[in-house]
Amino acid sequence: MKTFRRIFLIVIDSLGIGEMPDAADYGDAGADTLGHISECADTFDIPNLQKLGMANLKQLKQVEPLTAPAGYYAALREASASKDTMTGHWEMMGLKVTTPFKTFTENGFPPDLIAELERRTGHKVIGNKSASGTVILDELGEEEIATGNMIVYTSADSVLQICGNEETFDLKELYRCCEIARELTMREEWKVGRVIARPYVGKKRGEFKRTSNRHDYALKPFGATALNVLKDAGLDVIAVGKINDIFVGEGITRAERSKSSVHGMEQTIDIAGEDFKGLCFVNLVDFDALWGHRRDPQGYKEELERFDAKLGALLEKLGPEDLLMITADHGNDPTYKGTDHTREKVPLLIYSPAFDGSGPIGELDTFAVIGATIADNFSLVMPEKTIGYSIADKLD
Repeated sequence: MKTFRRIFLIVIDSLGIGEMPDAADYGDAGADTLGHISECADTFDIPNLQKLGMANLKQLKQVEPLTAPAGYYAALREASASKDTMTGHWEMMGLKVTTPFKTFTENGFPPDLIAELERRTGHKVIGNKSASGTVILDELGEEEIATGNMIVYTSADSVLQICGNEETFDLKELYRCCEIARELTMREEWKVGRVIARPYVGKKRGEFKRTSNRHDYALKPFGATALNVLKDAGLDVIAVGKINDIFVGEGITRAERSKSSVHGMEQTIDIAGEDFKGLCFVNLVDFDALWGHRRDPQGYKEELERFDAKLGALLEKLGPEDLLMITADHGNDPTYKGTDHTREKVPLLIYSPAFDGSGPIGELDTFAVIGATIADNFSLVMPEKTIGYSIADKLD
């Protein structure tokens, strides 16, 4: 079994590759994020993902499978009972979520929660419904600016989101209100996976833009993960993008915030030029936030092409002591009904310049093979009560 000094784990947020066997139970029968993006496009320029075996794993209209791809590839099924960001990432690192986080999609948040949030923050709540973040800004942003009221909304995810104009509401005040909301939503009947601060700029409808000062207030993982094991062993655990928020700093030794998915890849390329030992764990959120939820397959395709170009630059930086893993946390089919995540299998592409072999690993029954394989690489034992198993012995 080969071992590696540095592992780069990149999550293309929401890049599903076809419905899970239980997709119909989630209202997602027929969902296929990557497949439907390919079907909608005339061209699809992803030579580096092709090189690593993506077209061998998933049939694509414009991209041919290779006789001898450079990497190993597998389809992963989610063992947890959900299809959200936190669940997907936690499962990768060994935690199985058996009870989905609470959602408030149909009727908004309960009156008692809203009343307490208004009392504690000093702001009247407006909105309180499931909505697209950009749509609700156009609807209520001018009112928030004029009155000091506070836009609160949710989505199909387990989230409570609060908007604040950076110039009139003030970023510090937005964060204060979100911290109060996080405290309130720790109660079991109101417990959501994340409270998200959604700052924006602009003065009128049609000009509002969300900024990169978003902050997620997530629940802490309910147990130790592969990240804790790595950190406790003195290894580096570098978080890029949303990773630090998703794990609330647990098991993280260094955190880098990203302005966009392209910026996240640029940060990762820079980190690949550093000398470290351990894991660089990257989340690229734009695929999900900008294109999946907004049901924009063309935008999603173009984001994948931008990612692929940066992936090529990263591959040039990798040496024989490096391992690259590319995966996703759930699906978000931009051609599907509604605006929700979709219950799908996800890809796992694995590459190192040190590999002698390549090819299919098959369809595996949990995302947790990722964390278990990373821990095994460093001869570490996963924490008790985690799930998953190493596939390091399949990587030649």
